[in-house]
Amino acid sequence: MPLQIMKIVVDVSSSITTTPTVQRFFYNTTSLLTGPTTLTIDAADFFDDTGAAVTTLPSLSTDNSYFNVYVNGVLQMQDLSTYTPGTTGVGQLAFDIPAAASILLNTPVVLEIVNFTPTSTSTVET
Repeated sequence: MPLQIMKIVVDVSSSITTTPTVQRFFYNTTSLLTGPTTLTIDAADFFDDTGAAVTTLPSLSTDNSYFNVYVNGVLQMQDLSTYTPGTTGVGQLAFDIPAAASILLNTPVVLEIVNFTPTSTSTVET
């Protein structure tokens, strides 16, 4: 008999589920903003989907999350925003307004946080 590789034969079935948790936070500007400047919105200045005041901005899960910023309903470029999770006085969104750009009074700013919770199960049959 010639030489051969001996290997284990295993039948495995896996199920992977990725569940998103989406949170949205809303703010209306309180003045005309003309760039270059930075609009900094504290956690306490946001309200949530129910209209309730916000006291904490959620953490972003490492490698399983992202955030989006919308100004007047338009998705903005990621490099204009800096997000810091945390409570009032710590948690904030800083949004850079470039030169020659402006944001009008009462313009809605929406912060969308998406965290994913992946789970997997595997069944091994021998």
